[in-house]
Amino acid sequence: MSDRERVLGRIRRALADVPEDDTPYDRAVPRDYLREHGERTAGERVELLAEHLADYRAVVHRCAEADLPQLIARLLAARGAESVLVPEGLPPAWLANAGPVPVPDRAESTPYELDAVDSVVTGCAVAVAETGTLVLDGGPGQGRRRITLVPDHHICVVRVPGQVVASVPQALERLSPTRPLTWISGPSATSDIELDRVEGVHGPRTLEVVLAGVIPSVGGTGRGDGTPASVGE
Repeated sequence: MSDRERVLGRIRRALADVPEDDTPYDRAVPRDYLREHGERTAGERVELLAEHLADYRAVVHRCAEADLPQLIARLLAARGAESVLVPEGLPPAWLANAGPVPVPDRAESTPYELDAVDSVVTGCAVAVAETGTLVLDGGPGQGRRRITLVPDHHICVVRVPGQVVASVPQALERLSPTRPLTWISGPSATSDIELDRVEGVHGPRTLEVVLAGVIPSVGGTGRGDGTPASVGE
């Protein structure tokens, strides 16, 4: 008898006196939790996302959609990037003004080749305001999971307000469980027992997030000049 058969046998014996439950999975567990914590306008969701991203030490920028190529080019130049990873499906206009050599996202690329790339630019599937989280699902413009884990500098574009939701439950409604989901809350970081923070352990040391589009706000349409955003701006 194999270990697998032995373990499964124990499970069957433990469940022998448990009555069968044919309740469908989606009704087996009550989901009466809050779908979001308070009601927010689209502009308030974007502001909350920016605030939490900044708390996680991500660098947040805001710009109009038309200014996105210029801003990305400026961020890459400021980084001194000589090469940039380009996932399949990334809008060509985003890198139209960029100087670094584009490197395609290829299945055969080795970790050493990816590590040699200076920066990576991607979009995202959805962003969660309450947790300051970006979710990538490998769709167009997002690439394979490893391209956002190996290079040291990641620029992620979030189209606002359409890609911003308030809560994780709302984000899950937009995502498919069959996709390779990557949840990013700030740059890669860890802390030891003395709480000394070390960044870049299992992902990029620097995460820059561009909130691109018309950003609704209480006082108007929001910033559109590509300058870094501060908390509460």
